[in-house]
Amino acid sequence: MNTLLLIRGLPGSGKTSLAKRLKDYYIHCETDQFWGIDYNFDITKIKEAHEWCQKKVREELENGFSVVVSNTFTTQKEMQPYFDMVKELNASVQVVLCQGNFGSVHNVPQEALDRMKARFEYEINF
Repeated sequence: MNTLLLIRGLPGSGKTSLAKRLKDYYIHCETDQFWGIDYNFDITKIKEAHEWCQKKVREELENGFSVVVSNTFTTQKEMQPYFDMVKELNASVQVVLCQGNFGSVHNVPQEALDRMKARFEYEINF
């Protein structure tokens, strides 16, 4: 059975680093990949970026691969499309919470980090 591994946590917690270490076992997908190697982030395209990632994950799962997605996933609502996807595709899902403090490579402003911390849901159901 193919597996979807969701790695969640605040910026700088080690999500992407962990996902990259699992490359021998999982195909790594994350919304940040939408922005390209130069990471040309555009907030007006965030919905499109998430839809792109979800579509890529679905395609890989449908092709029989296991996938790891690293994202902040601060709320259950942000993970729900993936939970629905694995139910539909009869795949398994695991969720890992990263809590390191390695500094954000994307220079996320402190006020944005504070907002993410305030809304972060530690209890999830899937």
